[in-house]
Amino acid sequence: MIITLNGRKVEFDGKISVKGLITARGLKTDSLVVEKNRSIVPRDEWDSVMVEEGDTLEVLSLVGGG
Repeated sequence: MIITLNGRKVEFDGKISVKGLITARGLKTDSLVVEKNRSIVPRDEWDSVMVEEGDTLEVLSLVGGG
C-alpha cells in the first residue's frame, strides 16, 4: 500500500491504523495532530481509523513556547 505521508510517498505492507502508523514511525502521540485526506482524525479514533491505499496523511507536532 502506498500513501502520502507529510508530502512523501511511503509504502506499508498490509493494513494499518492511524495509531499503528504513528507507532511504526516511532512518533510520540502526546502532541500530535493527524489529518487524513484533509480531515482531522480525532485522537480517540486513531485505533479504529484505517489507512487506505492512496490516502494523504499529515502528521503535525504541536510545539509550545513563548
